[in-house]
Amino acid sequence: MKSDLEEYLNKKIVIDSTASWIYIGVLERVTAHCVVLSNVDAHDNTDTATSKELYVFESKTTGIKSNRQTVHINLAHVVSFSLLEDVKEF
Repeated sequence: MKSDLEEYLNKKIVIDSTASWIYIGVLERVTAHCVVLSNVDAHDNTDTATSKELYVFESKTTGIKSNRQTVHINLAHVVSFSLLEDVKEF
């Protein structure tokens, strides 16, 4: 997974985690144990009635609502990732 993530360096990505959190930000680096994002919207989906899919789509259309300068995400908690630009309207 590390090498796959590294293909997205310096791009806006969405990371789904094993918890209720999703992360939207710029991929800065990937280490052996974590993913580092900058200008990050760290969003706990249990804090809102909006679905993850709708929240991510709104972020694509209105821009990332950055609430963290930098976030380190444990690589073991990454379920999936994609480019923000690849998010489709549904």
